Amino acid sequence: MLAEVAAANAAFQVIKTALTNGKEIYDVASSATQYFDNKSTIAKKANKAGNKSELECFMQLEKLREQEEWLREHMIYAGRPDMYSDWLQYQSDCKRQREKEERIRKKKKADNIALFFTVLLWGTGILVILPVALYIGFKIFGVI
Repeated sequence: MLAEVAAANAAFQVIKTALTNGKEIYDVASSATQYFDNKSTIAKKANKAGNKSELECFMQLEKLREQEEWLREHMIYAGRPDMYSDWLQYQSDCKRQREKEERIRKKKKADNIALFFTVLLWGTGILVILPVALYIGFKIFGVI
């Protein structure tokens, strides 16, 4: 989690410096993407059951909330009208897309496991049935 926190903080510093120096938010889109991807990863790890460092996770998330609040204020006061509401809508769309990709990934994994067990079952069935069929065939034709 420390790597994600460091990456999020570095990305936020790039964003804040650029915006303070007069750049626009879309000029630092790649840093914003890194920031919010790392924020999402940190939030997922913080919400995991059995996390031993709950206070540390809480404090890191609180710091990220403060940074996001600064971005929100910048979007409201220095951006175009309705930029923040559009940003929230975009985040919602991205979250839905990530969840959809996660569901697809889990479904593919489950399908691969099902395929493996199907092949295993058929292979085992053939290994059991083939000798029995050969034995019966040899008995019928008098080879044995």
